[in-house]
Amino acid sequence: MHSHSLSSRASVLSSYPSSRVSSTKVSREHLSLAKLQPIFGSNRSRRLVGNSPFLLPQRLSIYRKAEHGSPIAAILKDNNSSVMRTIEEDTENIGILGLDPALEQCKDHLKYRSKRYVEQKKLIEKHEGSLEELAQGYLKFGFNREQDGIVYREWAPAAEEAQLIGDFNGWDGSNHRMEKNQFGVWSVKIPDSGGKPAIPHDSRVKFRFKHGDGIWVDRIPAWIKYATVDPTRFAAPYDGVYWEPPPSERYQFKHARPPTPDAPRIYEAHVGMSSSEPRINSYREFADDVLPHIKSNNYNTIQLMAIMEHSYYGSFGYHVTNFFAVSSRSGTPEDLKYLIDKAHSLGLRVLMDVVHSHASNNITDGLNGFDVGQSTQDSYFHSGPRGYHELWDSRLFNYANWEVLRFLLSNLRWWLEEYMFDGFRFDGITSMLYHHHGINMAFTGNYTEYFSEATDVDAVVYLMLANHLTHKLLPSATVVAEDVSGMPALGRPVSEGGVGFDYRLAMAIPDRWIDYLKNKKDDEWSMKEIVSSLTNRRYTEKCISYAESHDQAIVGDKTVAFLLMDKEMYSGMSTLTTASPIVERGIALHKMIHFLTMALGGDGYLNFMGNEFGHPEWIDFPREGNDWSYDKCRRQWDLMDTDHLRYKFMNAFDQAMNALDESFSFIASLKQIVSSASEEDKVIVFERGDLVFVFNFHPENTYQGYKVGCDLPGKYRVALDSDAWEFGGSGRVGHDVDHFTSPEGIPGKPETNFNNRPNSLKVLSPPRTCVVYYRVEEDLEGVHVEEVEIKVTAEDAIAEVKSPDSDPEVGELEPIVKEDTEIEMEEIMSDDKAPRLVP
Repeated sequence: MHSHSLSSRASVLSSYPSSRVSSTKVSREHLSLAKLQPIFGSNRSRRLVGNSPFLLPQRLSIYRKAEHGSPIAAILKDNNSSVMRTIEEDTENIGILGLDPALEQCKDHLKYRSKRYVEQKKLIEKHEGSLEELAQGYLKFGFNREQDGIVYREWAPAAEEAQLIGDFNGWDGSNHRMEKNQFGVWSVKIPDSGGKPAIPHDSRVKFRFKHGDGIWVDRIPAWIKYATVDPTRFAAPYDGVYWEPPPSERYQFKHARPPTPDAPRIYEAHVGMSSSEPRINSYREFADDVLPHIKSNNYNTIQLMAIMEHSYYGSFGYHVTNFFAVSSRSGTPEDLKYLIDKAHSLGLRVLMDVVHSHASNNITDGLNGFDVGQSTQDSYFHSGPRGYHELWDSRLFNYANWEVLRFLLSNLRWWLEEYMFDGFRFDGITSMLYHHHGINMAFTGNYTEYFSEATDVDAVVYLMLANHLTHKLLPSATVVAEDVSGMPALGRPVSEGGVGFDYRLAMAIPDRWIDYLKNKKDDEWSMKEIVSSLTNRRYTEKCISYAESHDQAIVGDKTVAFLLMDKEMYSGMSTLTTASPIVERGIALHKMIHFLTMALGGDGYLNFMGNEFGHPEWIDFPREGNDWSYDKCRRQWDLMDTDHLRYKFMNAFDQAMNALDESFSFIASLKQIVSSASEEDKVIVFERGDLVFVFNFHPENTYQGYKVGCDLPGKYRVALDSDAWEFGGSGRVGHDVDHFTSPEGIPGKPETNFNNRPNSLKVLSPPRTCVVYYRVEEDLEGVHVEEVEIKVTAEDAIAEVKSPDSDPEVGELEPIVKEDTEIEMEEIMSDDKAPRLVP
């Protein structure tokens, strides 16, 4: 979740009945403003040990837990000297120090962090067999068939008595009392009856236990795989559902996972609000109706939100109550499997938006219901202030607890293997990485802000374990981090001492565009500042760029299209009348902003459902403030399919820019060179791969014969033109024109070249347009070898053309921004202030 949605979510969540989500004051204001002292429990020392920028008492607190009878006491007291020597050897060399010498000042912290990871992993291997076995907790906990019966297990060390209740025993647990072992795990076996399971499939169940006050409470089993609610009762509690369909009713996957793309082009989607009607959409309807649109727009990856069960719909899925359960609003577990299999059949990979940063504060329906005042070692969550997020009104996990690790790591494996997800997008990890959760914290780029006593090493170690496990189970997995702090090495492998994510979201890019659209006139837009924001990322750590996500689409904020055209989106989008200056400007800049973000902003691209065609309405989930209406909780797909409406132009361009990457793989190319960012001309020129991009942001000026620098000599033609008629443009650029290069300066002396480029070509550049040029290859004799029409149309998007292998060797990498753009390389910071390394 991101800043722009937080205040709006606050108003939405605060309207929910208090019986469901406590006093839901979830403002989730931006995680990176001003300063708050780190939160520590009363027994937590803030003393630094020696000069090491980490908190040693974190380690001591684990041993203190063991002394208080934790189920892992014996494990944590294991001080086998040979094991410890191996740990020291494994963590002596931190690979990320070789990539970023500036990290040397934090070497002690990084070594400590890596040692903690290796130690935890080795203890797991010793006492569980392997990390992968620990992550199969769902084969032991919850409901599982064992020897002609069903065995139910639940970790609840603070409970004094426990029973299993449900439809199967008339909600009377007197005959199904549970027994507790030395680790705080309760269990009961329910033998089959007449050769059939005593608990029928799709029947309701709950865990009943007595806590220290002698009070009995009913809770949904923590590992439940499905949970439903009576839709006819307002604010009705959820029930756990025993989900074990007979073989004939189980969905069988038919299609293999698609291969990992060179660069993910991600379509972020919310199944529930994907219907064109004001209602909750189903998994099967999404699969049949929306997946074909995503495929036709040439995305290769889907990121699904709100899959894990959440009792409050308006939380957008970020207040999870049941971590192993599919959100029942949109269908059953088998329905979700149908969706994912259908996506795979279309060549679309599917990522899950996973929320392990916190849990819903809901006591009745969620995991928080197991916390009945017990101490931290007996709970999934920290006790006291450390276990509660004030802005989100949610509970915070104790990532050092053995059973919490089992629960969360098993959760990842469950979604990967049971549902065939292809990876994850981890939500809100800034809150995990620091004791202060990023609240009122302005990250300046000083490395001690990332590696200090404020760092929650327990959480960092969990994320390292999670990434290692995910890639061990599924080497092709894609794992994305949502972090606003810019922690260095977040996107480097665990084997190097990094946290192990494949990508992180470039969250400052949409902020830049919003700032420009809200606060700056067109002639105040700085080309250099835009380039700096888009290229502002740490070398060797991959980013997913986006101009807008779901954050910008929520009520209280505005999408890019809305910021550009506002009320004219309702009255001025008909092609039967001449476009107003506002609409003309809006459609032109909408195309340019999204395409420039894709082409220059990162190593992957993301778009939220509906933004590809400039959806005219924000999202407003049913809540008290809108009389529980679904009217704005939908997507109006008919707008882009209506021939006389201009929404089709933005959608057609979205198809085309994705198709361009499909043909040329320019997003994945390591060759990214900005040769010009002219403030006077308002033109940005750059190369990505062997494509040449020309963006003219000037509101009026047309440049005839505009000189553009490039690398390779030869003949160039238009590959994509935002001004083409099929994209709502004026058709001013000729697509059949050959552009021949001229050599510039003295070979081997870049200072004599044009904009430091050895060749140049001249092009026509109309105002508010972007044009891409590809090189037509010819042999040494000048005989034409390959020439394919690449003009993009709305009908065929783009012809399939094999791009030459143009990526340079690593040693031949050139700076992302050339010096003549007057952007000081050394001063370019990451999108959240962490210094960016320049090759």
